[in-house]
Amino acid sequence: MPATDRAIELCLVAARAAAQKKAEEIIAIDVSERLVLTDAFLIVSAANDRQVRAVVDAIDEAMLQAGARRQMREGLTEAHWVLVDYQDLVVHVQQAQDREFYDLERLWKDCPRIALPPMDGEDEVAGQDSPVTAVEM
Repeated sequence: MPATDRAIELCLVAARAAAQKKAEEIIAIDVSERLVLTDAFLIVSAANDRQVRAVVDAIDEAMLQAGARRQMREGLTEAHWVLVDYQDLVVHVQQAQDREFYDLERLWKDCPRIALPPMDGEDEVAGQDSPVTAVEM
């Protein structure tokens, strides 16, 4: 069963919030066929610990406004890799070197990606000069 409409909606909310804080390489993965705990992952890169914290705070605020309450958050103290669980969606905000090292995209390569539109009113196609990577399901 593919990710729920709610999970996809939350991916969009979180991706927009991350993009507003200049996060990069934003991708969404439908993990609903592999995990029972969540429907989707959003994976986001940030340049440093300050930006990781800013991205996490922006996502938290946007998700609360969308009616999604955080269930759990880990890693904010070091701010290298912060995992935030919103039940239908789990957000991973990683510094670039941690993202490269752990390579979550490779671990979940068999799962379909959720298409994300360009963020912040950008006209170009996502994935081309855009912080958001859109891949057809």
